[in-house]
Amino acid sequence: MIVRKTLSFTKKQDQWIKSQIENGDFTNESEYIRHLISQDQVRVNKFLELKDPIQKGIESDESQSSVKDIIEKVKSKISSDGENYTFK
Repeated sequence: MIVRKTLSFTKKQDQWIKSQIENGDFTNESEYIRHLISQDQVRVNKFLELKDPIQKGIESDESQSSVKDIIEKVKSKISSDGENYTFK
């Protein structure tokens, strides 16, 4: 089922949307807006996945792991999830 919405944008936002279509990245405005919503859903879901563990960490006792050990665990987790991040 498709629901119709009326949206308002500033001139600058409208120009940006049109440029994305002109670049060939999207075929129309609706496709671009749906893409933005999908990206936001992914971002929010990733945040929610982290929210509880972060809160538990804040409320827990001091870690027995060193910073180096924690970074290695994070690198391992990220690489197993197929994400590409660079740590400095």
